[in-house]
Amino acid sequence: MSFDGMTVGTVADLVRVSVRTLHHWDEIGLAVPSGRTSAGYRSYSPDDLGRVHRVLVYRELGLSLASIAEILDGSDTDGVEQLRDQQRMLGERIAQMQQMASAVDALLARKESGESLTAQEQTEIFGRTWRQEWSVEAHERWGGTEQWRQFEENVAALSPEERTVLHESGAALFAEMADARRAGVEPSGAAGIAFAERHRALMGSMWECSPSMHVLLGRMFVEDPRFRANLDETEPALSEWLRDAIFAAARSHGVDPVTARWE
Repeated sequence: MSFDGMTVGTVADLVRVSVRTLHHWDEIGLAVPSGRTSAGYRSYSPDDLGRVHRVLVYRELGLSLASIAEILDGSDTDGVEQLRDQQRMLGERIAQMQQMASAVDALLARKESGESLTAQEQTEIFGRTWRQEWSVEAHERWGGTEQWRQFEENVAALSPEERTVLHESGAALFAEMADARRAGVEPSGAAGIAFAERHRALMGSMWECSPSMHVLLGRMFVEDPRFRANLDETEPALSEWLRDAIFAAARSHGVDPVTARWE
């Protein structure tokens, strides 16, 4: 089959995009048919079709049309180099998708077996002082919430190294807060609120933590003897300092710590 003189409709069917899409790419100069049929319609040459294919690959990789045009029309990049770039980017995308697929497989297997985080994963995230029964209790308390679903899915997608980095980031933050308390930093001041926001952002890397939800966690850090002891081991009364900082941060968002709810 010859590709000479392929109409926009034929190309649209071949590459499985709409005629409207090809017209748009033509209008903005991204993929322009260079020929004409005997009836006077625009037609695509083999080189034109090759450019359409390259546009499709870059679009699948998530690049904007403006970025694609810049890549394809860059004077310093020839066709072979573009293909090598696409090959590299596709390899990275495939690796990401494989990691995501593995994470989904692992999460599905857990849900079917009723299993939550493994003891190893809990240690990688929360540290060696974390007790497995706390995870069971947390699941009983929050297992039916949207936040728990987010938490399990996000954690399942992390590699062991990424879980370790997450734990180390948390440990470093608590160490900074302990130093701040020892230095007399007021939890309700600007610096204390900044620490509270960093703590909420750390939670937010695993599940969506609103200021109101953060308040309830702050209460638990003090009212639950186990969490209180765990925090105060780093610095005496750190649990109360963090709670007060969380409360102050919540007020800055218009949330009353007295009436805060899990929402």
